[in-house]
Amino acid sequence: MINDVFLQGFLAALMAGAVTGCGGLCIFFKKRYLKAEINQFLNLAAGVMLAASFFSLLVPSMEDIIGQGGDIYEEAFSYVAAVFAGVLLVWILNLVLPHEHNAMGHHGPHFDLRKAWLFIIAITLHKLPEGLAVGVAYGAESLVNPLSLVIGIAAHNIPEGLTIAISLVGAGYTRLKAAGTAFLIGLVQPLGALLGLVLMNISFNIVPYGMALAGGTLLFVVVNEILPETYGSKETDKSAAAVFLGFILMTYLTMVFHE
Repeated sequence: MINDVFLQGFLAALMAGAVTGCGGLCIFFKKRYLKAEINQFLNLAAGVMLAASFFSLLVPSMEDIIGQGGDIYEEAFSYVAAVFAGVLLVWILNLVLPHEHNAMGHHGPHFDLRKAWLFIIAITLHKLPEGLAVGVAYGAESLVNPLSLVIGIAAHNIPEGLTIAISLVGAGYTRLKAAGTAFLIGLVQPLGALLGLVLMNISFNIVPYGMALAGGTLLFVVVNEILPETYGSKETDKSAAAVFLGFILMTYLTMVFHE
């Protein structure tokens, strides 16, 4: 049974990661992508991931901990500590590993290859906690249906893959090589899933706290990495509408796939 869970979780993360390559292939569909267009896609994806982190990880883990009937003050402290640990984990990765924010203006102008790759490293950092969340969700199948989370992360990977491809084309890569690089970067996600699966296999008692930790990592990715890069002063209303739309769509999917 454990082997089945490992295989399912790994394959789900692999497929979600591969969607990054599909996003990279979108570089062939249009001659020019404006930054505002990519931002709207990312805002939509941010809303999707925000709902996925709450309804597929944070809320189910909270309900399970409350249902255990322990000292609610101690359990609540442990829960928020796990969420904070997830936030802190990605925060430390961001501080330790060099990366660049907002390297892409729009599809066309050229910019430094080093800056493009520092920007791509920032996106790659997202893949580990996203994969971790998938692995944790599959390790907690008795508490939550992981399918909606996988769909949410896969949807988020499409605009990220396109962003990777655009930044590399702007730095001089061919479209095919840029799309292929986006696909390879997506393969980082299954590595994070393996970590999550191993974590959840240590003891069933830590399952809800592992879910809280994974939820914290996704919250950090959305709040600190995606939204600050996409919210522009001239497009605030559109950005907010895209986030809300993504949140509503993911909420609907979560209820549809709920068992």
